[in-house]
Amino acid sequence: MKPQTAPLAAPLAAPQPDRPLLGALLMLGFCATAPLIDVGSKLATRSLPVAEITVARFVVQGVLMLALALVLRIRLRLTRRELLLTVARAALSLIATIGFVGAMVRMPIADALAIAQIEPFILMFLGWALLSESVGPRRILASVVGFAGALLVVQPGLATYGIAAVLPLVTAVSFAGYMLVTRQLRSLAPVAQQATTAMAAVVIGLPFLWILPDSLGGGAVWPEGAAWLYLGGMGMAATLAHIFLTYALRLAPSALIAPLGYVELASATLLGWLVFGDFPAPMVWAGIALIVASGLYLIHREQLAHRRPQGPASPPL
Repeated sequence: MKPQTAPLAAPLAAPQPDRPLLGALLMLGFCATAPLIDVGSKLATRSLPVAEITVARFVVQGVLMLALALVLRIRLRLTRRELLLTVARAALSLIATIGFVGAMVRMPIADALAIAQIEPFILMFLGWALLSESVGPRRILASVVGFAGALLVVQPGLATYGIAAVLPLVTAVSFAGYMLVTRQLRSLAPVAQQATTAMAAVVIGLPFLWILPDSLGGGAVWPEGAAWLYLGGMGMAATLAHIFLTYALRLAPSALIAPLGYVELASATLLGWLVFGDFPAPMVWAGIALIVASGLYLIHREQLAHRRPQGPASPPL
């Protein structure tokens, strides 16, 4: 995390107008690219431990983002506050990734992703508990319905896949914390956030190769043959997906972008079926429908909240 010697040429610039169509297309690019990370991870688990796959993902992502930051002459030197937030962000991202990759060792990608989709509801709860954000009864009801949907996915999964079915819940909680920390890191450019977080995740993640027992995905194995392709492709897909997502949010309102995130479930289901022959059971589809419906409703209430004038007479939705 050394400072870039060349000064950052970043005078105050006028805010760019929204470009909703381009932002939506970039978000769809994220939804198409992000499941490739999961496919590469699941293929790699055939010969490599979970912790090693996770660290390798951040190594590739860190190298690519660091190179991009240097080419663009983006500031990489962190203040003390930025460093602490970056370490927390990296640790949460690492836990979320280990949880999800660990789940995919035994579960279909679509099932694991469906459970992890309760992250917006957890984020809402954490925002209320930690940041005193207003949460009304309708949002609470939507969260309960979404969690019920997750239970529909988890319940048959527990019987079939054991504790692995709970790991996506760990991912959802960790990623919600990751989003909260990211909100506090606005002083750092998106590319710098990605580069420094990836490098910190590598440093934090290396001990997991020895700390985690083999049964939980620890250990280290020298990759051979196609494993190199899986790891490299996974890291490049992660880099590209996060670039799509970052710039989508910069070009279009989040109220437009957020609902498109559920397209990832469709692309993940398609890839899981094409590559692994996995297709969700009817009970899983019912859970997915509840999660998506309640999530879209939550986004709708959020949109209404931002349109309403704020004041003491305006109750939370």
